[in-house]
Amino acid sequence: GERLRKCRGHRPGNAVRERAQGLRLGPVRQLRPGGVEHLRRGGDERDPVTADELRKFVSQKIAAFKVPVEVIVQDEPLPRNANGKVDRRALPVPGHARAGVDETYVAPRTRVEELVAGIVAEVLRIERAGAFDNFFQLGGHSLLAMQLLSRLRDAFRVELPLRSLFESPTVEGLAKTVEEAARAEGQRIIAPIVRVPRDGELPLSFAQQRMWFLNQLEPESPLYNMHSGRRLSGALNIAALEQTFSEIIRRHEVLRTSFRVGTSGRPVQIIEPAQPVKLVPVDLSQLPATEQEAQVRELMDQEARKPFDLSQAPLLRVVLLRLSEQEHVVFFTMHHIVGDAWSERLLRREIGHLYKAFSEGQPSPLAELPVQYADFAVWQKQWMESEVLEEQLNYWKEQLGDLPVLELPLDKPRPAIQTFNGSSQEIILSESITQAVKRLNREEGVTLFMTVLAAFQTLLHRYNGQDEIIVGTGIANRNRAETEGLLGYFVNTLALRVDLSGNPTFRELLARVREVTLGAYAHQDLPFELLVEKLQPERTANRTPLFQVWCETQFDGNAGNVTTDLTMSPTDYVRQTAYFDLMLFMTEGDRSIGGHLEFNTDLFEADTIGEMTRRLVALLESVSANPDLRLFDIPLGQA
Repeated sequence: GERLRKCRGHRPGNAVRERAQGLRLGPVRQLRPGGVEHLRRGGDERDPVTADELRKFVSQKIAAFKVPVEVIVQDEPLPRNANGKVDRRALPVPGHARAGVDETYVAPRTRVEELVAGIVAEVLRIERAGAFDNFFQLGGHSLLAMQLLSRLRDAFRVELPLRSLFESPTVEGLAKTVEEAARAEGQRIIAPIVRVPRDGELPLSFAQQRMWFLNQLEPESPLYNMHSGRRLSGALNIAALEQTFSEIIRRHEVLRTSFRVGTSGRPVQIIEPAQPVKLVPVDLSQLPATEQEAQVRELMDQEARKPFDLSQAPLLRVVLLRLSEQEHVVFFTMHHIVGDAWSERLLRREIGHLYKAFSEGQPSPLAELPVQYADFAVWQKQWMESEVLEEQLNYWKEQLGDLPVLELPLDKPRPAIQTFNGSSQEIILSESITQAVKRLNREEGVTLFMTVLAAFQTLLHRYNGQDEIIVGTGIANRNRAETEGLLGYFVNTLALRVDLSGNPTFRELLARVREVTLGAYAHQDLPFELLVEKLQPERTANRTPLFQVWCETQFDGNAGNVTTDLTMSPTDYVRQTAYFDLMLFMTEGDRSIGGHLEFNTDLFEADTIGEMTRRLVALLESVSANPDLRLFDIPLGQA
């Protein structure tokens, strides 16, 4: 019959039986036993279908994310195993990884496609993007997706939801989506963020307001200190490092912002003048190596636990430790009210660029920032006064009504008042499991986060049997191009409520998670602090509102870490806090996926968490090999 088979990149069992104008798939012909299978126009063996024609035809029949990124034409018989089945491991390896000449490249054919392709290449930092290139298969992920959409907004003045990128992830599909959005009537154009005068009282953002409130309750708490360390190997130019931090504090107003009560009785931002940073190294060079490392950890721990006074700027501290002439450690701490995880990565990148320039006697290579965090705070307040607030609030009220309380297998009685004492256990996926998970992501059109979230919720479901699991996650909330280069507290919190009832297959659960996640992304702009205020959930002193577990994925990026004469590498300092009962963090690298599971030590024993991490790895291995397993049939390995 008319059937498409052996289409690499598309899941076996999905048959395409449709006809297209000017092209139909003829019957699959077996020219000789064990021979080559061909697709012909109208069954004419003299006129074979090209890879481009096949891709175009398939794209009209199935979801864009399932269209194979590459079609391999093979004149030799398909390799078979001893049972006569196709030996998939012996099939040719796709060459679409851009390691050399890309024979699948098709140049953009319209002006809109050219512009979209240029923006995709810029965001992904690749040389070029073709008409049929898939954003996610070229290395895109959710953070980069938000950057892509913000750049498309600026270029075409259209608002595209994240869902549109998942449904049309190719350059061709995105170009069509942009054109349709441009033609649509009633497009809401969001006002740009602009610089506001500094002569009046500047409001706090919604996230800052909550952080201010928490600080007023416990002003001596270090819970919301953010810290990061770098081990410096090579000849250190201390003057250049001082100049680097001085420039960072100068260019980012939020770091030299203090927070006090204004004339209205509400907290306001006060931007202080920039002051030069002076670093006095703490000399540990005379200590033996083992004592040296112990002292480094002790000093970093002291610094991480030292509270900030929010009324005094700057809210960034830098400590320099000297281990030897060629070895130093720099440890910086900032309060969450002026930064988030994106800010930490941006800070490290700017340190690399600025130190390189200043150590060579060059001026700063970084462009001046057109707007600052205070401008965003004003813009956010004004925007939330529009109809956007009601629209987003209605969505979340529907999603989060009648929330169940998550019951976890605790080792200890839950304290009457929530504590934040924590520890963590490492999780490492082997290279084979990593590649299998990535393959599953491609086949199902999901991100690593969606797969990890589905696996985490499945694990919790297997532990407690609850059909609804609510997990919190953070989203960068930088869907405006103006905010990408700013330090500040932008991150927003989303509560993802997924239905696991009916013992679905993992593939079916992935589809549910994908739908819930995309819906949440489309309504990510409502500040979580405002949502909690409007929902008014029942509060208890020993649980966080709405959810008690967290899941987050990150992406490994070391850009800017290596300078001319100095190598910067991360320290192994790990915080000993837990904001929630459980927090799963996974990081995607080129060859492996790894992370850690943080836990509240007043609720769980380390052995219990060790068992959870082993079962999570076993679960991911099982479902990436066979996503059609039902949730209660997934083997979890030995405890």
